[in-house]
Amino acid sequence: MNAEIVRKAFLQQFSAPPECTVRAPGRINLIGEHTDYNGGFVLPAAIEQSIWLAAGRRTDGRFAFWAQDLDAFFITENEQVLFQEQHAWVNYLLGVVSEARQEGLVFGGFNLAFGGNVPLGAGLSSSAALETGALFALNTLYCLGLTKMDIVRLAQRAENNFVGMKCGIMDMFASVMGRANAVVRLDCSDLSYQYFPFESPDFSLVLFDSGVKHALVDSAYNTRRMECASGVSVLKKYLPTIASLRDVTLERLEQHKTELSDAVYKRCKYVVSEMKRVEIAGSALQNNEFETLGRLMYQTHDGLDALYEVSIPEINFLVETARQHHATGSRMMGGGFGGCTLNLVKTAEIPVFEAAVSTAYKITWGIDLKIYPVRLADGTHLVEH
Repeated sequence: MNAEIVRKAFLQQFSAPPECTVRAPGRINLIGEHTDYNGGFVLPAAIEQSIWLAAGRRTDGRFAFWAQDLDAFFITENEQVLFQEQHAWVNYLLGVVSEARQEGLVFGGFNLAFGGNVPLGAGLSSSAALETGALFALNTLYCLGLTKMDIVRLAQRAENNFVGMKCGIMDMFASVMGRANAVVRLDCSDLSYQYFPFESPDFSLVLFDSGVKHALVDSAYNTRRMECASGVSVLKKYLPTIASLRDVTLERLEQHKTELSDAVYKRCKYVVSEMKRVEIAGSALQNNEFETLGRLMYQTHDGLDALYEVSIPEINFLVETARQHHATGSRMMGGGFGGCTLNLVKTAEIPVFEAAVSTAYKITWGIDLKIYPVRLADGTHLVEH
């Protein structure tokens, strides 16, 4: 899939060439899982795997979408009514239109064709790429004057309010603000950010797709968010100045452990520990300390499994097999309950490493392991015709 294929699909579906084409990348998160909605730090990056979108204006105010990879078409009945649809992919697009309207933005209808190579359900934020890409296209078609951060916020609100996924802002931010050969540390409390280079010929990142597809809206993701909020509510009785788990130290958490349920305590402990790991990871990258980064990745996974309880047996198997084969680091990536592991591996060892893990996974689970090399790329942008 590429921009030219999507442009041809647009022409075929709508009998006119598109007015603009957008590339919107998926994302990885090096470290900092489930910290974004808790006001903490995250360390994501945009990747080469992307969604391409071709768009053009309509004169009747309706919205028509062609999903090239799904061979599926949708068009609204009129320009006014937007409801949730039974086809999940449609809701990400209707959501951005709905939130843009609620923002008071004035625009007409549009045609949109899209397709890409971001694996679905693998924790690489294909939904955020679709949302940010659609907003970039809408902004371009109707000269709405949205900044990149406006697009990030609107995309998050679309997923929160229309789709019903109470995610934080990291996925949309990474898709829009990514930079080639760099990760970006985002402070989710005030949206300040700093880029860190990720360039080493000796180390590479590779994704292993477990083949287990998650549907986070239907999972325990929203429950985890409520458990964290519950922990903050209890802790505020003793620490009235805190606004989120970002403001809580491990020492303070331990002092009030008995006031929390076992589940809420474990969720809070993981999040507070993970925030500290992100800070250490930034320093490690600045000093090219990839072994330190790898140890932090393993610690993150262990916490996601034992404390946050969002891992699954297949993912644990991949991480443990990576550990046995001396990967520098490995962890579950994404919201949980399936998807990918992210692995930090010495570049020279990648062929042997991939073969060993693939074989073990096939023997144990009967699943052919999909492997995606990771190259860090620029964020969402217009593609020249």
